[in-house]
Amino acid sequence: MGMTAEPAAVRFEAAFAAHHRRVFAYALRRTATAADAEDVVAETFAVAWRRVAHLPEPDRALPWLIAVARRVAANHHRGSRRRSSLLARLRAQPPTTPESAADTPATEALARLGPDDQELLRLLAWDGLSQVEAGEVLGVSANAVAIRLHRARTRFAAELAAVERETVKGSDPGRTPHPAKGNVSGHEPGERTA
Repeated sequence: MGMTAEPAAVRFEAAFAAHHRRVFAYALRRTATAADAEDVVAETFAVAWRRVAHLPEPDRALPWLIAVARRVAANHHRGSRRRSSLLARLRAQPPTTPESAADTPATEALARLGPDDQELLRLLAWDGLSQVEAGEVLGVSANAVAIRLHRARTRFAAELAAVERETVKGSDPGRTPHPAKGNVSGHEPGERTA
């Protein structure tokens, strides 16, 4: 039988008042910084509130809270390791920027895409992330990344074809096609040529 809101709140507040400092001390010994320990404590008591029906009476709640804090700290460590590993991989790769690939049909086609498509394609192509890693950056699942990637590639291919058509149209015959920058024909826009 479930508790009413008032007894649940009273039980939670009593457990918090009785054990907050000891849970914080536990977290402080298992994290790198006080801020990390505060995060662990905050998440621990958030779990306690969500599961207040399972929270023991305040005088017996400390082991239960420590067990929750232990799991929260472990999750915190795993998340920190993933972030550190990702940052190390990114730092180890030479930077590739739009400037190093400037003036190509591909970069012009990319610039024509929406910001979400650009970001996804850059994360995968320029930053060298996997779909799983890109999903972590964007806060979506790897499956969502795969779906978005398929759509972004389709739009990119269409824009690339358009850029290449425009480039060939704007090039002099016999010259190697390259991206048009401004008015390369020497004529004003709309001016008819013989």
